[in-house]
Amino acid sequence: MLYFARWKVTLILAVLVIGLLYALPNALPENVRQSWPGFLPDKTMNLGLDLRGGSHLLFEVDIDAVREERMEALVDDAKQVLREDPLIPHRVTVQNGAVEVRILGDGDMEEVADRLEDLARPVSGILVPGQANPRSVSIEQVDDTTFRMVQTEDALEKLSRDIVQQSIEVIRKRIDEYGTTEPNIQRQGDNRILVQVPGLDDPERLKELIGQTAQMTFHLVYSDNPGDLTSAMQGRVPPGARLVPSDEAGQPDILVRRRAVLSGEDLKNAYQGSHPQTGAPVVNFSFNLSGAKIFGDITTDNVGRRFAIVLDDKVITAPRINSPITGGSGYIEGNFTIESATDLATLLNAGALPAPLTVVEERTVGAGLGADSIKAGEFAAVVGFLAVVVFVLIAYGVFGVFANIALFANVMLIAGVLSMLQATLTLPGIAGIILTIGMAVDANVLIFERIREESRAGRSPVNSVETGYTRALSTILDANITTLIAAVLLFQFGSGPVRGFAVTLGIGILTSVFTAFVLSRLIASLWLRMARPKTLPI
Repeated sequence: MLYFARWKVTLILAVLVIGLLYALPNALPENVRQSWPGFLPDKTMNLGLDLRGGSHLLFEVDIDAVREERMEALVDDAKQVLREDPLIPHRVTVQNGAVEVRILGDGDMEEVADRLEDLARPVSGILVPGQANPRSVSIEQVDDTTFRMVQTEDALEKLSRDIVQQSIEVIRKRIDEYGTTEPNIQRQGDNRILVQVPGLDDPERLKELIGQTAQMTFHLVYSDNPGDLTSAMQGRVPPGARLVPSDEAGQPDILVRRRAVLSGEDLKNAYQGSHPQTGAPVVNFSFNLSGAKIFGDITTDNVGRRFAIVLDDKVITAPRINSPITGGSGYIEGNFTIESATDLATLLNAGALPAPLTVVEERTVGAGLGADSIKAGEFAAVVGFLAVVVFVLIAYGVFGVFANIALFANVMLIAGVLSMLQATLTLPGIAGIILTIGMAVDANVLIFERIREESRAGRSPVNSVETGYTRALSTILDANITTLIAAVLLFQFGSGPVRGFAVTLGIGILTSVFTAFVLSRLIASLWLRMARPKTLPI
């Protein structure tokens, strides 16, 4: 067992060299890393919020707002199906969280029931063995003229899950567009989302960027007649119209058509640019194929009319269509700065939030506190490491030197793997590294104590070392595999700090087994070949 084939030695050395190359950038200044040849690794470990400083935001998703929107959509759908030929006279209202459909005159109630039943679609993604998918709407006939429609609990629960998950994805896209690295975004409870962004020096801008719903729609202006606008502002809004406030301070409200001709979902790309004539910051945009065709048709058929762009129920611009725009692209102008134009382009590219977000908790970790945490963690790691090194040297002599070499290699490999995976190192992660150091020494103690027992029993040095490594292996594997399972479970079900601990612990277990068993055995084998001792100094 102490014999190592040449390819095994080469493989072990290759692992150590690769680990060193990936770990080395962490000990070098940035200007040195930038001057390295391109084929060498130059990335360092990412520091977490507690080490680097940054922003901690907890958002609450307004699920009730989405449920109200779904209720309004259900009202519109009920009206639409009852207006189909033949028209069934009706009145649809919302009463106590339910949609009530009252049939006027002598309507065919069976026909009404059949039409309304089409609105009770199956809820996808919910499977009950032996049963059909639950329905999205429960329909009940209250009396001879009235039906009552209620969204089912299954539909509402799935809606809540989907809304939170969609919000997480949109937040992630927005933060990635912002340019930060390694954000921690995760769900908390039923309707809350935790966002932690290390290294961010402008949390207010991030809060505005994440919290804005960014629902963009495009509408034709209904009327520019001052009399129509005055009448609408007094509460007499024409059918099919909608009064929308202007985003610019001091500007009057604008009367637009209620039905949007395009939405933000039709956009393909958006980016900050400059006005072709004034040079002022604008947001350039382009539509996808279907959106470009609709946009071209609308601008062709409505030359001379104004076209309003509405963002979160405010008109940000309403230019006049001077000529057909058939290229599927345009620009949004307004009182933009370069920063606000860039933010709007980021929001449009990431997509709209499915529900409004409210900040319920906000904390900022300063860079100074992060630096203090790093110093405290480094001090604890160095003290623990030196104490272990001294103990092993005193207890095991030459074999203690082997163990310490393996220990140094272990720490180097952990740093290399963290850098290679671009994992985030947190303060609990440093605790995981310190625990890993202790576990690596524990493996060496098991091996060396077994070697000492075999040597005292009268075995030769070679037999003692071989037996010590062989018989200690099963115990080492048992201990480390159970700890690795615990680390995997912590990572799977834990939150931010717990997952940071689990990452370094899991990586450290793998590197510890390699260094404490494989590397130290190789070193012991080479020493036995060169020194050929009569007795073991252990």
